[in-house]
Amino acid sequence: MTSREERDALRAAIGPVGVWTFALDGLSAEAERRAVREIEAMGFPALWVPEGLRSKEIFAHLSLVLSSTERLVACSGIANIQARHPFTMALGARVLADAYPGRSVLGIGVGHGYQAERRGVPYERPRARMRAYLEAMARAGSTAPEPAGPVRLVLAALGDRMLELAAERTLGAHTYFVPVEHTERARRVLGPEPVLAVELTAVVGAERGEALARARRFAGEYLSLPNYANNWRRLGYSEGDVAGSGSDRLIEAAFAIGGADAVAARVREHLEAGADHVAVQLLSAEEFDPGLEALRGVASAALPR
Repeated sequence: MTSREERDALRAAIGPVGVWTFALDGLSAEAERRAVREIEAMGFPALWVPEGLRSKEIFAHLSLVLSSTERLVACSGIANIQARHPFTMALGARVLADAYPGRSVLGIGVGHGYQAERRGVPYERPRARMRAYLEAMARAGSTAPEPAGPVRLVLAALGDRMLELAAERTLGAHTYFVPVEHTERARRVLGPEPVLAVELTAVVGAERGEALARARRFAGEYLSLPNYANNWRRLGYSEGDVAGSGSDRLIEAAFAIGGADAVAARVREHLEAGADHVAVQLLSAEEFDPGLEALRGVASAALPR
């Protein structure tokens, strides 16, 4: 297939609305099997899972999701290039593409400085390192035959230069903790063809004060990381906006708070701004609660009928 055909196929596979969650990292394999089967039964076509310092290893995790479901597309958001050699990354992706044709998406990213420090690896010139990593992945050889399905690769990207690299070398970009105005900017930088998959964090069904508290705890963690704070600054947010757990203006822009209809409305805003796919991450009261009941409401309100 051509690049355009590959990108169109990816859009069709993941659909306009999916799920993004850290919660599965805290579940046993059997509890996760039950959860992902429920998510699939709700009608979500795609599920994104992360790779943090304490997360489940990403390829093992994607395999668990895929083997537990029949149609769900399992996406890494993201596989950290600090965690493995580029040949290992490429070969892992090939196995999933062969075993589950059309049902995996490999999102990769450079991660953060504190992660690199903990892993004992360098963290400088992230874009140059990512370019070299992608070039090394392309050189990886394999004794296995060509996969039965495509290796679908997207890049975690916030700034313009990483977005440009995503458009140049992969099927598209995966953005995280961003407002609608970033989605508009990302689409302009990417151009019309690359896939833009946006994460949207939401708090559904909680009392307003509790919902804001959850959102501020989440925002405070990410605003302490230079990658994210700088992204908000590039969008015109002030030092006061990005300080601590974020200003009211930033919280309103970053999160969908309220009922399922509020989430669906923000999803539409991102789609109208240029996103191809919006992956909804629910913040539950408990860290490892996937929020299945709330997701049912989101599915009813946001999924195409």
